[in-house]
Amino acid sequence: MYAIVETGGKQYRVSEGDVLFVEKLEANAGDVVTLDKVLVCSKDGNLVVGNPVVDGAKVEAKVLEQGKSKKVVVFKYKPKKDYRRKQGHRQPYTKIVIEKINA
Repeated sequence: MYAIVETGGKQYRVSEGDVLFVEKLEANAGDVVTLDKVLVCSKDGNLVVGNPVVDGAKVEAKVLEQGKSKKVVVFKYKPKKDYRRKQGHRQPYTKIVIEKINA
């Protein structure tokens, strides 16, 4: 059994027990979050496609941790003009584990 859910503007194919790094969610470690935007749900070979979402389908996930990914260096440079800008960025994420798919 699997489902395709949307969170943070991205789509993920999830099964029970999967660990995902998604865009930051407003929840603390140990909380249970519900992902309501289930686009596709498959169970025992039967595929249900939503229009745009599957009615009544939900995915429950437990938040493992909040964190930041590795630093990305943004370096802007224009030759012969003495223009250099260096900036770093760390994207926040939420690590979740899929506990239950209700379809």
